[in-house]
Amino acid sequence: MKRQWYLYLSFLICLTYSTSVQAENKKPDEKRYVIIHADDAGMSHSVNRGTIEGMEKGIVSSASIMVPCPWFKEFAQYAKSHPDLDYGIHLTLNSEWKNYRWGPVASRDQVPSLLDKENYLWDNVGQVMAHVNVKDAEKELRAQIERAKKFGVPLTHLDTHMGAVVSRPDLLEMYVNLGIEYDLPVLFVANLDPKKYGLIAKKGLELKAVLEKNGLPVLDELVQFYGERDYEKRKNAYLETLRNLKPGVTQIIIHCGFDNQELQNITSSSSRRDGDRRVFTDPNVMNEVKELGIEVITWKQFHEMARKQVTSAQ
Repeated sequence: MKRQWYLYLSFLICLTYSTSVQAENKKPDEKRYVIIHADDAGMSHSVNRGTIEGMEKGIVSSASIMVPCPWFKEFAQYAKSHPDLDYGIHLTLNSEWKNYRWGPVASRDQVPSLLDKENYLWDNVGQVMAHVNVKDAEKELRAQIERAKKFGVPLTHLDTHMGAVVSRPDLLEMYVNLGIEYDLPVLFVANLDPKKYGLIAKKGLELKAVLEKNGLPVLDELVQFYGERDYEKRKNAYLETLRNLKPGVTQIIIHCGFDNQELQNITSSSSRRDGDRRVFTDPNVMNEVKELGIEVITWKQFHEMARKQVTSAQ
């Protein structure tokens, strides 16, 4: 079930993606940018260490933080002391692991629709869709943003854990409005097929225009891999993706960590997270990105690009 909802994120908020892009579709005079983005900072000590290594020794250009998680404080302290790097809030409405759970940042009595029978956040996105009141969700997400600010995290963007915040039109609109209010870009790709995604697709088109009007950028492509455990196969899949990037700005979502006892006790994805860290600190991968002429950017830079476009259009 959890894997299905991870895949749901890719289908819900991004264009249909194929790892092969025909060369004739590329325009050589159009620049290719990529944000290498590590999700789930704050989730555990292992994930924090892996994310920091990816940013300091590799080409991980951005990370987002799960504020409700127990290891938030450790990563927040790092972010405060390294303000030149790029940090977002991984807005979190669910808690998906079997024995490693978290609750809301807001007082539980203020957000009752967010809680399961054990007083944790709902396990999966389907439960969020079915039970969460948008007003409760907004209280919680504001609490997450404000807590990060209180701890001195220099925020550059907002995104969404497992796509829960973009799973219903009302939640999607609230998410975009938070980005506009805080003047923070949100992880967002429009152009969904209305035949497949109905009201979400329609609302996405409306909100894309609102974001752009407010000088907030919208991604051209979003890519993530969930399943492959073999390191070499995983590395080759990422390389193939990089070789076939389309012009514009693509975000590649990764999850960094170390395949140690702590992370193994939390999740079966520990080897994949270890693999992502290794891939994006691999000198051969970093050199190939340079040779391909791909510019690795941050959300901060992406935001500035959008601002300039708005200014030049005025």
